[in-house]
Amino acid sequence: MPISDLLPWNRSGHPLTVRQDDDPDNDLMLMQTQMNRLFSEFFENPFRSLSTETSGFFPRVDVSETDGEFKVVAEIPGMSEKDIDVSFSEDTLIIAGHKETEKEGKDRRYHRIERTSGAFRREIPLTSQIAVEKIEAVFKNGELAVTLPKINPEVGNVKKITVQAR
Repeated sequence: MPISDLLPWNRSGHPLTVRQDDDPDNDLMLMQTQMNRLFSEFFENPFRSLSTETSGFFPRVDVSETDGEFKVVAEIPGMSEKDIDVSFSEDTLIIAGHKETEKEGKDRRYHRIERTSGAFRREIPLTSQIAVEKIEAVFKNGELAVTLPKINPEVGNVKKITVQAR
């Protein structure tokens, strides 16, 4: 039996269209994608405190480190620098804010709302001593970049310890 006999055909003799799983207009596939993301995030970090997420809006962050500094970049689209609060306390960088919902008119009927809004708070623990007075935060094109310089240990305070054989 040729493989073409196994393909589904409609009554007019034309092949049936194949369903596209990545179709953004397919609500069922969108829900499945969101559920897959939820489960994958849970299994990546099951002990993440859910209390830091206060709404559907939860900015994603990248944390990188060099010998001299940490750099935290957060995606916060649709906000201005006045809506964002950045603070540092006890070796933890705190990024918080509130993203407002845009209201365009009372006579407008929405068919779909996918943009999120609400309050958010991200706490990023850091492992090194930070020069608090030198921390810089820059907000540009929907991205917040926070540079946290490390305190360099003084070379004179290093004590060489002799290893003895017994």
